[in-house]
Amino acid sequence: MNEFLLNIYPWVKTLHIISVISWMAGLLYLPRIMVYHVEKAVVGGEMDATFQLMEQRLFKLIMTPAMILAWIFGLLLTITPRVINWSLSWPWPKLLAVVLLTSFHHWINTRRKDFIRGENRLTGRHYRMLNEIPTLLMIVAVSAVVFKY
Repeated sequence: MNEFLLNIYPWVKTLHIISVISWMAGLLYLPRIMVYHVEKAVVGGEMDATFQLMEQRLFKLIMTPAMILAWIFGLLLTITPRVINWSLSWPWPKLLAVVLLTSFHHWINTRRKDFIRGENRLTGRHYRMLNEIPTLLMIVAVSAVVFKY
């Protein structure tokens, strides 16, 4: 098994990076769509329905599959020999950032469902500020891997 994982390592790493990029694109874009949704659409109106469709498709067709694939390929990387040394400090902030990104993913889906029920309570300003969370977590994760501190 170890030999197999080492042989496919470049592919797993490549697919992990591609999945993470796709997931991050969605995590950064969905709150931005919600900014316009809350500021431009009337509950029950045509624009409301359009934004809901955009949010649903982004979440279900891009973000969630990308998150699942990022996790699968990331877990494969963790069991590949000599890729991660858990006695060092760098894997832990990366893991924490990934867990928090996953939590944000589920939290933003709950906000998406609030729009569907016509119960959104957040403002465009809130969504603009919340849009920074994935960016900050991405910085932590990428920095941990690059600098291996």
